[in-house]
Amino acid sequence: MSSTTSTIAKTRSELFQTRLGSALRTTLACSIVGVTALYSPEHVKSYIKFPSISYVTTILIVSDATLGETVKGCWHVLCATIQVMLFSLLSMQVIRPAHFGDYMAALTVAVGTFVVALPESTNLLTKRIAYGQLVIIYVSTVIYGAEEGVATHSIHVACSTALGAIASVLAMLLPYPRVAYYEAKKFYQLYTENTSERLNCNIEAISASDNSTAVGFKTQAKYLSTTGAKLLHCVTTTLDGVYWERPQTIISNSRIDLEEKLQDLDIPIRGMDIALSSGMSFPVGGIDEELRGVLLDCREQISQKLDQQAKCFVPFDVTTAQEMKQGIFNKYLSIAYKDLPTSFFLYCVQLLVDDVSISKKTDHALKKAQKSSDCCQWCFNKISELLKNLIPSYKGLIFAFKSSLSLGLAVLLGLLYDRKNAYWSGLTIAISFVTGRQPTFLVANSRVQGTAIGSIYGIICSFIFQKYVGVVDLRFLALIPWVIFASFLRHSRMYGQSGAISAVLGALLILGRKNYSTPTEFGVARMAEATIGLTCLIVVEIILSPSRAATLAKSELSQTLRTLQDCIKHIAMITPSEREIPSSSYQALREEQKKLKSLVRQLGGFTEEAEVEPNFWFLPFHNTCYNNMLKSLSRMVDLLLFVAYSMEHVTQLAQKDGVIWMDIQGRGNENVKIFKDRVDPILKSLEEITRMKSIKKIESDLKNLNVAQDLESQEYLNADILRILSRDEEVDSITNSFLQHLEEIADKTHTNKDEETLKVQMLFHYSCLGFCTSSLMREIVKIESEIKELCIWENPSSETNFK
Repeated sequence: MSSTTSTIAKTRSELFQTRLGSALRTTLACSIVGVTALYSPEHVKSYIKFPSISYVTTILIVSDATLGETVKGCWHVLCATIQVMLFSLLSMQVIRPAHFGDYMAALTVAVGTFVVALPESTNLLTKRIAYGQLVIIYVSTVIYGAEEGVATHSIHVACSTALGAIASVLAMLLPYPRVAYYEAKKFYQLYTENTSERLNCNIEAISASDNSTAVGFKTQAKYLSTTGAKLLHCVTTTLDGVYWERPQTIISNSRIDLEEKLQDLDIPIRGMDIALSSGMSFPVGGIDEELRGVLLDCREQISQKLDQQAKCFVPFDVTTAQEMKQGIFNKYLSIAYKDLPTSFFLYCVQLLVDDVSISKKTDHALKKAQKSSDCCQWCFNKISELLKNLIPSYKGLIFAFKSSLSLGLAVLLGLLYDRKNAYWSGLTIAISFVTGRQPTFLVANSRVQGTAIGSIYGIICSFIFQKYVGVVDLRFLALIPWVIFASFLRHSRMYGQSGAISAVLGALLILGRKNYSTPTEFGVARMAEATIGLTCLIVVEIILSPSRAATLAKSELSQTLRTLQDCIKHIAMITPSEREIPSSSYQALREEQKKLKSLVRQLGGFTEEAEVEPNFWFLPFHNTCYNNMLKSLSRMVDLLLFVAYSMEHVTQLAQKDGVIWMDIQGRGNENVKIFKDRVDPILKSLEEITRMKSIKKIESDLKNLNVAQDLESQEYLNADILRILSRDEEVDSITNSFLQHLEEIADKTHTNKDEETLKVQMLFHYSCLGFCTSSLMREIVKIESEIKELCIWENPSSETNFK
């Protein structure tokens, strides 16, 4: 208990220290920009005419970044500046600065934004910086007209942006470099320690002598799992910086190897969680003192292996030496045909001990042999991918048009409202765009609030320093605590990244610059311009993306159920009439599983957005149903990986001994067929129901079938058509079928030692297949129940009997 608490506390402490370090470096970078803009020599300040873009660049690059990520950010800044310089110089030559009015400036900003946004290969940070530069260049041209030369504003914007990039790099180097490699290593060590604790809790839970003890350990494992997900996210996000610090690792695909390694470590632990939550009764009958001792030995072995990997942080193409123990649970095979959840738990432990990859079937020897000759192929593939990305897709065109229309309209209305402060209407939303969907109203609301509290803070600090301290320039010191506070604010659910950035900039633009009207007037004018810009963003988003997140979530649910059907269709084993099954059949299931995983992730995004979007006159979003379905779908994503792995090995083992195992395989195919026959009609019905826009079609279908629709009626006029077995009975039937077959395999005696070894392996893999299929059925039943509740929620006045 204490070690688990210590692990979670250590993780929180490390995350706090990391965020504090990021906040201090952000403060340092902003201070460098502020000191340069306020106190540098006149010939330097003459080029830093737009400190606002310097602050924007600094905030976008430095926040939660490492040295490698900052270098990457500077590269994107350079790409943005080159694009904007070329476009602005060309447009200024064609349309002289004196001819730029409000409408011409807005049109030019819209065209420039479209040109920058169109290539899908361009990074989002590059586009955001370029949007901000375009706004400042053309609004300045409108304000100053013919007073400046063709290239003057472009050069000043480029220099101001460069100041922000240089300040970001200096902040990462001082007082010592914040290297991404060491950050990733630190979080990787914490993650492996967290994994060891999760494993320990799971083993203690299955070995518990009573239900309350087991529940306690399962609860600890749940908390550790949440912490582990955060650590895993920290490791994967920091890897970008590692590969910018070590470019050679990009060619060797080390990132892919490490991410696969982390997934292979996490999946068996999640499998144990699924086994423990499948309705076990404690104490577990098959776990005696001897088996408990074996589990503890396995735990020590796995923990030592994890410690070894964590210390050297070498999943980068380096394998640690380990003692392989095959078949450590051979003498406990009676569990396989008595208790599938316990057998599956032992199966997951065996995978961890053997360090087996189930996420991807890869010939590592072939992979290593190809690496030396793949450099040219890698370069060719990258060039081909780049050329392919230059051809815009439909989504790319929509994003470019949305960005262009929003920024052009915001600049136009900003100029018409207040020409002097028209920068802020466009600059506020320039850093707001994302390539996919986002909760528009939530983001706009957080940006408005962030701008307001930041501006108010800046106004109050200016007032205090001017009236009571008497030294106006010292107001810049008030930025230090505010930047630190806002850096932590970006991790809050209330404001998030968008609101925190707005809060920082709101104060920076008042306290970190000179030569503007009184702070109060400037703050009010900026909030008004920001509101204009965000209103334009919301209106354009609604026009171009009129579908609500709730509607998209239901559509995505239907598509997810369709893909789940495709996954289950690929579950198959060798039949006696077949001699060979190509590996592509198993790979097809893996590919469908990856597609399902992607769809579940998208469904989660739509669900999160639907939870926070306003209902207006629509029915409130039933987030509880969707969250429950997401849990079930996420479990099925993991279970399908185990199905693919066990299915492949059962088939391979059956092929090794010809007719002997082919006879047994016939019964195995029958069990799989029973499962598929029961699941397929349920999923088809659920998919059809989720596709329906109105319940009236169901009502008409029920009338055609002559079925009673009254909720209180228990009489079915056509009972033969709609006779439905209890779903629990169906799950038990599938489970019992597999258990009987496992007992048949176990009872089959062999005189040959190799045949006995084959039987042992067959039992292990086949018990995994049996547990996963019955668990899939159980999760589908849960989804069916949630969809019934969703139908009743959406149609409260309907008299249809949704059962």
